[in-house]
Amino acid sequence: MFMAFTWSPDTLWLLLQKAWWFLVVLGVLVAFHELGHFLAARWVGVKVLKFSLGFGPKIFGRQMGETEYLLSAIPLGGYVKLFGEDETEATTPEDRTRSFAHQGLWGKVLIVAAGPGFNFILAYFIFAGWLATGAPLFVPTFQDLNPDVEAMVPGSPADTAGIQIGDHISRVNGQEISTRTELFDAVAKSKGQALTLEIKRNNQIKTLTVTPAIAPGPQASTQEPAYYLGVEETPPLVTSVMQGSPAAKAGLQAGDYVANIEGHTIHTWSQMTGMVKENPSHPLKIEVLREGQRIPLTVTPSAEKTMANGQSVEVGKIGISGPGRSIMRSSTPLLSLYDGLGATWGWTELTAIGLYKMIVGDISSKNIGGPLTIANISGEAAAQGASSVVFLIAILSINLGVLNLLPIPILDGGHLLFFLIEAILRKPLGERQREVAQQAGLVLLVGVMIFAFWNDLERIFLR
Repeated sequence: MFMAFTWSPDTLWLLLQKAWWFLVVLGVLVAFHELGHFLAARWVGVKVLKFSLGFGPKIFGRQMGETEYLLSAIPLGGYVKLFGEDETEATTPEDRTRSFAHQGLWGKVLIVAAGPGFNFILAYFIFAGWLATGAPLFVPTFQDLNPDVEAMVPGSPADTAGIQIGDHISRVNGQEISTRTELFDAVAKSKGQALTLEIKRNNQIKTLTVTPAIAPGPQASTQEPAYYLGVEETPPLVTSVMQGSPAAKAGLQAGDYVANIEGHTIHTWSQMTGMVKENPSHPLKIEVLREGQRIPLTVTPSAEKTMANGQSVEVGKIGISGPGRSIMRSSTPLLSLYDGLGATWGWTELTAIGLYKMIVGDISSKNIGGPLTIANISGEAAAQGASSVVFLIAILSINLGVLNLLPIPILDGGHLLFFLIEAILRKPLGERQREVAQQAGLVLLVGVMIFAFWNDLERIFLR
């Protein structure tokens, strides 16, 4: 826990950068969410007293019209304060027309739902704009993320241990997993120690022991060795080529199977991308299988900046995507307006299903991340360029929208639940009932936040 005192100036500078990008990303998400509440309230006719980014003590404030706009000290959210949230505030007929509590049921529903609704709208704008440029957009499903063996390196630890293509890996050292990321994390943390895998094969459960090996390729002297099993997510089959990319200029086409790079036989997608990443700006001789013929090509990966172990490094990219990944592409900017809806729905569905699986225990709750995790991925996205930050904002905006719609008192979904009960009973819940529900919701929300923060600390200090 005292390791912070040994951090170098470069490490401290990196942490400051991540903190800055955390504030930028969170600020955009919160501002758009609260803008939804604000605009809906103004449209319905409710008076808005305060619009704040952040909670707690005021850092800066300015009165414009009937609304005070604030920047507050705690940057973990924001709020819109409406006139008449307490029914006793409105004492005159004129006040009641501008009071939230005295609005009709549908008016109150619109104001509350507009916050998460604007989060989905923000994601839609980003996805539609992304697709309008002609760039491919990753829209995964849970099938894409399952820990199923689709390709394997011959002679690798997995192959030697008896793992076969088509196996479904369900447990690692007794811990249930549901995504490939969990499998790869367990391998990375194994430090070369044997792992016990439970696999499902032809409706039968088998237990195998496999010892990860040091991954082939050069290892940076400043980092721990990288380990692998040889079980990869996809074969090296090209399913799409980005227009104007190095791959397109080299003549790669959708349907090509990358068989060889610089004399090395390629068996998996990760094996191929690993060689590409290691050779930015260096021409690579490759062979692809196309309609039964072996075709030689030369591709020069572009050099892109990214973060690795706290350091800025260059990696090679050629602009292709592979199987097992749901890639969406719009043929025209006009079509992107429609495809943006599909992308938004796809990511929303993935988020909702993932949340459900986490609640019922199908996915480990260790996947819940807090502000430190968001800060880390924000900093890493910034290091990869503005497009990565924008894409991250879209994904987090959908997460924020889905979470806010949960029927937990104190969240927008909790208020919508109250309105549903009001519609059924033909009268609002009693004030005491609402207070108890809000307190229970606050305790639950604080508990989840503490748990997420604890997960953050474990990732930092116990990895």
